[in-house]
Amino acid sequence: MKKIILLFLITGLLTSCFRPEKNCKNFKTGTFRFDQMINGTKHTTTFTRTDAYQIETYEGKKDTATVRWVNDCEFVLQKIHPKSREDKKAISMRILSTTDTTYTFEFSFVNDSKKQLGTVTKIN
Repeated sequence: MKKIILLFLITGLLTSCFRPEKNCKNFKTGTFRFDQMINGTKHTTTFTRTDAYQIETYEGKKDTATVRWVNDCEFVLQKIHPKSREDKKAISMRILSTTDTTYTFEFSFVNDSKKQLGTVTKIN
């Protein structure tokens, strides 16, 4: 019985120390693809990010935002030419984990507690 308890304690200790890989600097600039399901249909956004700007293409329409990096894994997007009141709201992005070609992130409007998750693939 003591061995079983010791095994659970060691397993718990080892798994609590696990942290997902985060090489956020690899994703500061480049060309990316973001796929999402909306009402059962796959929608794809492609975007190119530089140190200061992000240019998105979605359904043939382009949109540009400024990029302000808070730290290596967090940045804020602000649309340059907002078309609605909602477009005027800045979006907070936080990279949670990375692989060689993808990153998982959470995003929300700045000062909004409702967070959403997504995964982006670096294509160039």
